[in-house]
Parts: sequence; C-alpha cells; structure tokens
Amino acid sequence: MITKEKIKVLIIDDSRVYRDVMSWGLSLDPDIEVVATAQDAYDARDKILQYRPNVITCDFEMPKMNGVEFLRQLIPQYPLPAIVVSSFSLELLEILNVGATDFVSKPNLNVSKNVDDFFYELRKKIKWAVQGKPVVSKQITTQQRLIGKLNVSSDRLIAIGASTGGTEAIFNILKNLTPDCPGIVIVQHIPPVFSKMYAERLNLQTPLECKEAEHGDIVETGKVLLAPGGQHMRVKKIGEKYKVEVFTGEKVNGHCPSVDVLFESVAKEAGKKAIGIILTGMGSDGAKGLLSIRSSGAVTIGQDEESSVVYGMPQVAYNIGGVEIQAPLENIPKLIRATVNE
Repeated sequence: MITKEKIKVLIIDDSRVYRDVMSWGLSLDPDIEVVATAQDAYDARDKILQYRPNVITCDFEMPKMNGVEFLRQLIPQYPLPAIVVSSFSLELLEILNVGATDFVSKPNLNVSKNVDDFFYELRKKIKWAVQGKPVVSKQITTQQRLIGKLNVSSDRLIAIGASTGGTEAIFNILKNLTPDCPGIVIVQHIPPVFSKMYAERLNLQTPLECKEAEHGDIVETGKVLLAPGGQHMRVKKIGEKYKVEVFTGEKVNGHCPSVDVLFESVAKEAGKKAIGIILTGMGSDGAKGLLSIRSSGAVTIGQDEESSVVYGMPQVAYNIGGVEIQAPLENIPKLIRATVNE
C-alpha cells in the first residue's frame, strides 16, 4: 500500500501564541505536517535547510528582517510557495510582488468562527500552493503597450476574474492598457479592506482610473471597478452603458466576491459586446461564467499554464470550452486591443 506523503509546512511568526495555534490547527489535517516553527527570518533560514518544507507560512511584521526582505532574498535561492499570514497593511501589496503565493488574514483568536474560517482557508491554500509554482513577478515592459486610438463604443465591456497570483497578473495587464480602452470590471478573490488598498495601488501605478466599486457606479471608458472584498458584484445595462450592483450574499464556489456571479451578469447584459478574461487562480470559480460569456458570442481569453501561478481556474474554464483564446499573460493586453478594434 502506497502511503501519501504529507505536505511539510514551516510556520514563521514572531508570536509564540500564533505559532502554537497554527501548529495545532494545521496538524489536525491528515494531509499536512508542521515540521517546524521559526520566530524570525534567520531562524527560518536555518530550518528551511534542516527540514526542507514544501510550503512556508510567513508573517509580514517580524523582528530583524520583515517579510518583504525575507522573501526577496529567499525565493531566488529556495523557490518555495510562501503564504503570508498577517494583519493587513499596505506593504502586503509589496510582499506579493516579491514572490508570495497568497495571503490569509490573521484571525481574532477570541472568536471561534474566525479561527475556524482561518484554518479552512489556510489549509486550502497550502494544498493548492504545492500544486502551483512560486514565481518572482515577471514585469511586462511598457514597450509592449500598443499605440493607436482604440475604436471603442460605450457598450463595450471587459470583465476579468482571478485568484491566487491574480493581483500581480491584473496589474501587469492594466499597466499596459491605455485610457481609451473599454470600461473594466474585475473580481479578484480578496478580503475586505485589502481590496480598497489594492484598487488605490492600481490607480496610482497604471494609466487607468481604478477604484473599489460602489453600488451604482457607472462603467466608463478607461475606468476600472474592482469588486469589494466580502461582496459580490454584477453589471446591469442602462441604455448604452452599464452600472454595477454591489451586494452582500452567500459565497458562490466558496468565494465572495465570486467571478461566476460577475461573469454570468456580463453574459446576460453585455453579450457579444464583452471580453471575458480568466486569470491565474485556484479552484473553478469563473469557469462556468466564462463559458456563458463565450456562448453569448463574446471573445474569451484564458491565461496559459506557463504564466499562471496556479493553473486552476483557467484550466477548468479551458476544459469545459469557456476559453476561446489561451495566451501567456504578456500577450493579453495586445489581444484586448486587437479584439476591441475588430
């Protein structure tokens, strides 16, 4: 009888309480083994060499060396999947840029439901992490941004869905578009609070006007609306334009916001005027919705395996026929422009 090997995890956190709680919670999963814990980056470096973990969890705020600098030095030498477990701060955006695979918010240990939800999410992301590949962000050069005016009508719409690895993938697409592109609506699996900071980063670092969506916002040329963490988003056609509806609801495919919720509304309201794009991410959220978009006569694009951090959502969408064009991340901005100008 072949025994399945457990996923070996190293926990890095300066708090003894969190190290103990995380060790206990992860060890309850029969597929996971916590091989060691570390209190700082230097302790972690020694234990990575000693225990050879498959995945590490890493706090952002650590003594001696913070999470950003630790991963910046670690990933090129030891390309391990790294899941950030931390309280939210703007610097978490940077930690994703230097190679972190995903992030989970630290729970309030006094609220049992928060702890249960935390471990459900962390275990799931650890298991997906070993199937994906840690990558240091490969920036798309601005030289790839095509020149020439786009032929955009007010009823064109771009819808993007992503999960693990998606924050940087979305950034790399948006920074290579121009303000005359159709309005864009995005669902990135992301917790509350962090979505607003992420939208602000996109607004500062891309040529487009980006914001966290609010109920009733109008989708306009050159503007990007990002679904708030913890709330679903869908579009509704009003005349020749679209508005977004933001609402609280049950998780769909384990997520809120859900890509499928957005994509199904795009298929219904925009039809062949849409462009549907599914990017790197774990699970299957968005696959059926992308198929609906394609079935409505619209162009659909799926990120390819090579450029995906986790080839989960794009693969499921491709396998069920939802992806019309499969492409590396670096080609997607050009495909958007070509499709808009058809």
